[in-house]
Amino acid sequence: MVRQSPGGGRVRRIVAGVATVAVLGPLAWLWQDSLMPEAYSVMDMGYADYGGGPHGPSGHETHAAGGASAHASAHAGAHAGAHGPGAGRDVTELIADAGRPADVSVTMVARKQPFRLPSGRAFDGFTLNGQSPGPVIKAAKGQLVQVRLINESVPGGITLHWHGVDVPNAEDGVAGVTQDAVGIGKEFTYRFVADRAGTFWYHSHQMSHEQVRGGLLGALVVEPGPGKGEVTDAVALVHLYNGVRTVNGLEGDVRVEAKPGARARVRVVNTEYGVMPAWVSGAPYRLVAVDGTEVNGPAPVTGKALAVAAGGRADIEVTMPENGSPVRIHLGGPTGVVLGSASYDAPPVSRPAATLDPLTYGTPARPAFDPGRPDRRFEYDMGRRPGFLDGVPGLWWTINGHLYPDVPMFHVTEGDVVRMRIANHSGEPHPMHLHGHHAVVLSRDGVPATGSPWWVDSLEVAAGESYEIAFVADNPGVWMDHCHNLPHASQGLVTHLVYEGVTTRFTVGGSAENEPE
Repeated sequence: MVRQSPGGGRVRRIVAGVATVAVLGPLAWLWQDSLMPEAYSVMDMGYADYGGGPHGPSGHETHAAGGASAHASAHAGAHAGAHGPGAGRDVTELIADAGRPADVSVTMVARKQPFRLPSGRAFDGFTLNGQSPGPVIKAAKGQLVQVRLINESVPGGITLHWHGVDVPNAEDGVAGVTQDAVGIGKEFTYRFVADRAGTFWYHSHQMSHEQVRGGLLGALVVEPGPGKGEVTDAVALVHLYNGVRTVNGLEGDVRVEAKPGARARVRVVNTEYGVMPAWVSGAPYRLVAVDGTEVNGPAPVTGKALAVAAGGRADIEVTMPENGSPVRIHLGGPTGVVLGSASYDAPPVSRPAATLDPLTYGTPARPAFDPGRPDRRFEYDMGRRPGFLDGVPGLWWTINGHLYPDVPMFHVTEGDVVRMRIANHSGEPHPMHLHGHHAVVLSRDGVPATGSPWWVDSLEVAAGESYEIAFVADNPGVWMDHCHNLPHASQGLVTHLVYEGVTTRFTVGGSAENEPE
């Protein structure tokens, strides 16, 4: 037996200790650096990305390379100009005409309660005016809409976000960014001009991954006004309650009367977290609008399904057969909307193998700006890697290689033409939603768009895909740009578009317990 010297044992223990520190030290630092403060401003997140355009007050390309520990100094540094006296506008100043009376006035009372869906199924969740989905809000283009939100019993607070409506920033309804969450016994009034006709929806943006699924949502329809002709108009809001697919809260078919030879428009709203197929049997159809924007020169389609992005909308128009036979709009499966008059006997048919491609559908037209001469160019590259998110280890989403909150803050100046490349290297699909703006799709995987201008506010980006989009920065504010698979957003797949000279007084967390995702 070889006797070990006491000195040799000490050396080995020292070496082992050094090795342990070498391994655990960086992990401990990463864990500590990921911890979020009790309250923080989204203005302090990550690093400023100016997209090749002029820099903000600080003149620095980045303002925080570390995690939450760097946020306080970042706030005092790069954004000092934005928060200083006379430096610019707070988001609360970005409102509709305060002196204009409302054309459409609605009161919404939110509750946490057991209730019955229109189908009769019992559900324990959230209601607006005692129902879920909430009431359909209807307005005509150009009208001022006013919605008074009262929180009667929803714990943790609520908001209402107007998905797809390019509202003034103060009305965007994002807790911790544009307002504080509305606590129990409190209220908040939203005001905006419905300046774009189309199909939209509203939902809570406080703990949205829980409250939207639980029923705090509804449809918003902005009609073009007089002169639209004789068209049967129907809303088809698709939502899963505990995994049960419903259309307007019904588990079976929604029947809509439509006369022979008449045109019918079905406004499909996909409130779920993944892309939803929709297809038509019994007549050709036209895709007449996407995300609240009319398609230019939509041609009749047969034998092809639609892919409706999560959060997205698709307006489907059919001309009813002269013989009075019904038409079925399939929404993600055998159930959907059946249009008819004398009969609603329209058995389900299988989904077509082919899918309509909006990149090539419709007639080309030039947008009102030149995407080929952008003032800013941004990259939004989604990935996934192990790390810590607020102290929790896991496999988290990344943006441009960074974990939340150290993600890019996209900076623009009002009037900028913005071009953005969205790429998905994460292995899972992501429906991307930019608040406050509509963007036109320029290409997918390098293939240019050749059809009607394809305007979106909710864009499904499949794993391995990349898109180029463009828009004009014409709506000042601090705007979320996130995945609308809401659990993904709560897991860090969110960043913001901020206009120079605009800031926010609100914080995530804090006494209002703001938790936008």
